[in-house]
Amino acid sequence: MNKQVQKLNSSSYAGRIWYRTQDGCDYTFEEYLRLVESFHGHAAPGLLIGGKMVDLAAAHLPPGQLFDAICETPKCLPDAVQLLTPCTIGNGWLKIVHLGRFALALYDKYKGSGIRVFLDSTKLAPGSEIRTWFFKLKPKPQQNKARLFEEIRQAGANLLSVQPVRIRPSFLKKNEPAKKILCPMCGESYPANHGPICRGCQGENPYDDFTLISAAAPSPLCMGK
Repeated sequence: MNKQVQKLNSSSYAGRIWYRTQDGCDYTFEEYLRLVESFHGHAAPGLLIGGKMVDLAAAHLPPGQLFDAICETPKCLPDAVQLLTPCTIGNGWLKIVHLGRFALALYDKYKGSGIRVFLDSTKLAPGSEIRTWFFKLKPKPQQNKARLFEEIRQAGANLLSVQPVRIRPSFLKKNEPAKKILCPMCGESYPANHGPICRGCQGENPYDDFTLISAAAPSPLCMGK
């Protein structure tokens, strides 16, 4: 990875625009806040910062480039990518590589050249609410949420640093769907490369117990109406 961190020109990110979509729609911080609440369930600080991270990474890509995404944490950042770009876990254009770092990358889906953006801890002022939140210096109930959000809004991209990256070929390879077969124990279909029986029957089932209910049966919630 290129270790040289490019310094950001904060003046180009001045103003009220928090995120600009690929089709030219602008979101203010307040509009993006409402968008986050509707998608994520609540206004998580990591998702607010994540929106600016996606915005910054996209701004450094060539116009019209088809890109995939990597998130280095499963917390908050994947939702920012899914909310603001075509990349989702479901379509395979978003990969989560759990390195525990608050960073993401957008990159050319064919060539692998891209941009990595991360929350730069050297830019977090001592005593700031952002630093308190990021390093978990206080329990969440003791953090000043209003002050935290205002610090995020004021700082914008100044919290972030960006690096050019090249994705390893192994991450660019598209996995072909495995052949499906029926599990001899439960009778449900599963990928043949998981073994002679499905992973659920191998002991990875997350359920203590369940009873099969026919889809044709009336819902208990609807009975008596």
